[in-house]
Amino acid sequence: MKKMKAVLLNGTGGPAVLQLSQVDVPVVKPGWVLVKIRAFGLNRAELTLRQYEADSSYIQLPIIPGIECVGEIVDPSDSQFAVNDRVVALMGGMGRSFDGSYAEYALLPVTHVFLAKTNLEWTKLAAIPETFFTAHGSLFECLQLGQNDRLLIHGATSALGLAAIQLAKTTGCTVIGTSRKKERLDFLKEVGADFAVLDDEMLSKRIRDVFPDGVTKVLELVGVRAIPETTKLLKKHGIICSTGQLGGNPTSSFDLIKSIPNGIYLSSFYSNYPTQEVIDDIFKRIEEYQLATIIGAVFTLDEIAAAHEMMENNQAQGKIVIRTTADQVD
Repeated sequence: MKKMKAVLLNGTGGPAVLQLSQVDVPVVKPGWVLVKIRAFGLNRAELTLRQYEADSSYIQLPIIPGIECVGEIVDPSDSQFAVNDRVVALMGGMGRSFDGSYAEYALLPVTHVFLAKTNLEWTKLAAIPETFFTAHGSLFECLQLGQNDRLLIHGATSALGLAAIQLAKTTGCTVIGTSRKKERLDFLKEVGADFAVLDDEMLSKRIRDVFPDGVTKVLELVGVRAIPETTKLLKKHGIICSTGQLGGNPTSSFDLIKSIPNGIYLSSFYSNYPTQEVIDDIFKRIEEYQLATIIGAVFTLDEIAAAHEMMENNQAQGKIVIRTTADQVD
């Protein structure tokens, strides 16, 4: 058996529990393809796995975390792919139901591997799959965003928020981004936000000063606990999409009936069902509108603990990307 580098998670804890190890390269089976991983982005779902979810009975330890990656097909098995096809892969149980992307190779279900029709280099490409897919689905499937909308992105300096700003602007709508840090407001405008607003106790007043009758759509990335306040900023029949949990885990005291004003619609986006059609649309928009993949930091596989520490402390202004190297499997 050929060996590869992989990060194994044997239990919950701090970043140090992520251990770089030598393991066997996976054996190909029908319905699955072997991918040589070039790079992958970090996600808060992996932070949750490391901190407490790995204690759950449905997680079989040890496991290789990672819910997305970019790379090349090494063995297409019985799929429609060919050797050396450039692909992106995401979700479908990666890093939870089966080993994920924190490795040099990954055996992945063909249903969640997609051709990457782009010439972007690997590091930039790695910042796209899960982040842009989630932003795309939240904006266009859930919020039904259009040119005449006024969109508030609550938690806009996150990697997901920055991708959402750019994708939203492809429609021509007005985008308002929030940040808890005053020094990041100019950055939001540089990315494309029409308005950048400080997220403090005066947030509602600042929004109403500019838009007295409210906004039409809200992308809620801070979390459930913020919904009772951000929904108050919506016009009648406005839509809020709750996608992120930057503010921590949902509170059990959230009352759906009392927390959502009459005439306001609540939606959420679950990113477990990507399609080639949507992935193609994302790359088309990136190319047509010259969108940027905003990378906060780049690490190597053996620096995974430091990368997780940065993610946990919210120190990256953009997507954290891990680059890997691997020898070709015969």
